[in-house]
Amino acid sequence: MAKRSLSVSLRQTGPIPLDVDFACDPGDVLAIFGPSGSGKTTILRAIAGLYRPTQASVRSGAETWTDTAAATFAPPHRRAVGFVFQEYALFPHLTAAGNVIAALGHRPRAERQTRAEALLNLVHLAGKMSQRPHELSGGERQRVALARALAREPAVLLLDEPFAAVDRTVRRRLQDEIDGLRRTLDIPLVLVTHDFEDVVRLATHVLILEQGRTVASGPVTALMSRPDLSWLREAVGLGTVFDAIVARTLPGRGLVELTFDGGALLAAHRDVTMGTRVRVRIPAREVILATREPEGLSLHNVLSGTISTIHADPAFDHVIVQIAVGRVLLLAEVTRDTIGRLDLVIGKHVHALIKSVSVDLLTVQTGHSTNGR
Repeated sequence: MAKRSLSVSLRQTGPIPLDVDFACDPGDVLAIFGPSGSGKTTILRAIAGLYRPTQASVRSGAETWTDTAAATFAPPHRRAVGFVFQEYALFPHLTAAGNVIAALGHRPRAERQTRAEALLNLVHLAGKMSQRPHELSGGERQRVALARALAREPAVLLLDEPFAAVDRTVRRRLQDEIDGLRRTLDIPLVLVTHDFEDVVRLATHVLILEQGRTVASGPVTALMSRPDLSWLREAVGLGTVFDAIVARTLPGRGLVELTFDGGALLAAHRDVTMGTRVRVRIPAREVILATREPEGLSLHNVLSGTISTIHADPAFDHVIVQIAVGRVLLLAEVTRDTIGRLDLVIGKHVHALIKSVSVDLLTVQTGHSTNGR
C-alpha cells in the first residue's frame, strides 16, 4: 500500500462541540491530548466512520472518506483504519489467534492462520495464541487488540487511550512496542490520551484539545517550548522536550552525557548505551537562572543562552522565561521578584542551572525528526 497522509477537518456546535483541523504524515504520531469530555474519542470515531459530525472532511491520501459538503461518506468497513479501543473489545469466546483471524476476512481463508500468527509474533505474543482474553493480562489483551487492528492492513492506526487499563511498568513496555511498530509500519498514527507521559514518550506532534476546540498544535518539541500555554501549565506543568544522543556513559559517577542542538548535558544514569537517541524533558520549575556563571555547586549542568521570551500570565504568580540554548528553547519558571532583581529582559545572556536528577530521560528509537515540521 502506498504511503499516504491523513487530513481531518471537523466542525459542529453540538451535541459534542468540535472545531479542529489537523494532518498526520506516515511515520508520525499525533497525540490528541486533553481532559476527559473534550471530544478526543469523538475525533477518532469520525475518522473511522463511526460518527458523522455536522461538517467534516476526512481524507487518506487521495481517498476521501468523509466530505459532508459533497455528501460523501465511506462506511467503516471501506476505510483502511486500524482502531484499538480503550476497552480492547475482544471476542471473549475466541482465542488470541481467533480474534486476529476475525479481522482477516479480506484475505484468502488459507492464509489467515499464518497471517494471524505472524501478527501475534510481531507484538510478542507467540506463546499466547491459543489463550482466550480472560487468560491474558491487561498488557497482553492490549497486544491482541493491536494485532487485530494491524490485521486490517490499515492506512491509518487509531489508538484510544491504549494504556489506560495497565500499570506504569506495562505502559512503558507497550509504549516502546508501539513506537517500534510505528517505525516499521510507516503509517499515520493518531493517539488519544489524557496522560502527558504518553505525549512525551511517543508523540512527534501534539494537538491540545479543550471542549472540542484546538488550543494549540504543532511538533512536540516546538509546542512544549511555548511559554504561553496556560492550560498545559495548570494541568501538568510546563517543561522543555527535545531529542538528544547519548555521547558517553559514566557508570562510575551514575551519569550519562547527552549531546543536543544546544550543547551537552549530564543526566542521572539510566539503562542506555552510547549512541542511543533519547527524548529529554526538563520541567520549567527545575531550572534556575543566573546572570553570572556560578562555581562550587553540586549540580552538573550550566547551559548558556539568550532570553527569547518572557511570559507573565496574570492568573499565575510565577513568570515563564524562554531561553534559546542553541536550537533548543528552554523554559524556566521563576518568581516576579526574580525578573526585577536580576533585570531579566529579552536578549539578555543568562545561565540555566539544572540538576542531573531533574533531567527526565526517555529512550526513543525514531527515524523521523521532530524538529521544524
